[in-house]
Amino acid sequence: MEHKIVVIPGDGIGGEIVEAALRVLQAAANQSNISLSLQEYYAGGAALDRYEEPLPQETVQAAKQADAVLLGAVGGPQWDGVAPELRPERAILGLRQELGLYANLRPVRVIPSLASYSPVKEEVVSGVDILIVRELNGGIYFGEKGTEGDKAWDVEMYSRPEIERIAEVAFQAAKGRHRQVTSVDKANVLASSRLWRATVMEAAKAHPDISLNHYYVDNFAMQLILAPAQFDVVVTNNLFGDILSDAAAVLAGSIGMLPSASVGRETSLYEPIHGSAPEIAGQGIANPLGTILSAAMLLDYSLQKPEAARAVEQAVEDVLAAGYRTQDIYRPGTTKVSTAEMGRLVEEKLNELAK
Repeated sequence: MEHKIVVIPGDGIGGEIVEAALRVLQAAANQSNISLSLQEYYAGGAALDRYEEPLPQETVQAAKQADAVLLGAVGGPQWDGVAPELRPERAILGLRQELGLYANLRPVRVIPSLASYSPVKEEVVSGVDILIVRELNGGIYFGEKGTEGDKAWDVEMYSRPEIERIAEVAFQAAKGRHRQVTSVDKANVLASSRLWRATVMEAAKAHPDISLNHYYVDNFAMQLILAPAQFDVVVTNNLFGDILSDAAAVLAGSIGMLPSASVGRETSLYEPIHGSAPEIAGQGIANPLGTILSAAMLLDYSLQKPEAARAVEQAVEDVLAAGYRTQDIYRPGTTKVSTAEMGRLVEEKLNELAK
């Protein structure tokens, strides 16, 4: 069976990091006898330049028919002057809506050889392995918006089915981890959060083997820095998830290390959590590991090959343990390598582990 993967390099460093990730993905596929059909499409600023729109219909249709989508990054200052509806970032929101991507999974795992790289104390971040499950298709980002005179508003709204759906993702994820879910809300102030908490508590009854606790978002933000190792799976709404997952990124030492998956009913999209970094594009210094680990998530979630995913993760860990670093994580005493070299090193380690 051939698996169709739509590849969207995007803008800035997107092409460089995706190229490195595809080398690793193809090597992992070969080892697991997986047949891949890789098809490249445009989105973001590259699509705007070519088609005068950030998300062409041919990209949408290809993505809908694919088993998975691998995305680099979109955006850049050269498109800052375009109309809001034409901004490259609209491609991401458009793909989420068109593909029905309702759950954003952001693992935050501190690799042992990088524990000292975090601005948070090493003894605090050691052993951190959190999966943030963010509701992706509702809430304040998609609610009613308006401006009138000197007033403006954005409405936060959730339905019970939307909350039940994302809670189920979190509980299922916890079954393969440490069986603990933390739900984050602001139920002491917001009506939408009170519905959130009540619905998550009701959903938990179907999973008696999973422990559930609740945090207000402000307290959770503090605990995320003070004692992050206490958390396993964290489920929260769109706005809180957006903010908290970026805050959690500092625990890992570099935003360039972190992958993500946006899950839908028919297909899923995989991308690193960082941006297009146009200031370093073309210099060969970008960190491709977040994209490579996103490809590992693709193997796990979309292709149902968890062993292949674990092998990629182990190869990344081994390359870092051997002291190889891209510029963002370079320190004296380690070996600085380029974007392409890092991809090659992970590919070689992956092949070595398979022998």
